[in-house]
Amino acid sequence: MSKFFYKGRIEKKPKHSSCGYNTKRETKLGTETNPLTLIVNTEARQQELEVELAEQQLFATFTINADVEEDITELTATLNKPITTMFDKTPNRNDPCSCGSGKKYKKCCGK
Repeated sequence: MSKFFYKGRIEKKPKHSSCGYNTKRETKLGTETNPLTLIVNTEARQQELEVELAEQQLFATFTINADVEEDITELTATLNKPITTMFDKTPNRNDPCSCGSGKKYKKCCGK
């Protein structure tokens, strides 16, 4: 018997969608529904950033204010996302060593 019917429980485990959890929701920053908010000082700077946004296919709302310091941190964070590092698989003990000695890995570099 299933653990959900243990000790008189007749109801099944609720699904995430019926409980209000949306597991497939994607709210990426820079889309039409969730645009970047950028503060720039001049219209010339706004045009420069619009060209860059068009190349990257991103959307943003601009605020032009010469009194406030320029704030484009959301744009730089979106463009400079960290890359996942991938490592080479270590050989098994009886595989030939990758250093080119011709010995098994366990006798050469696997000490």
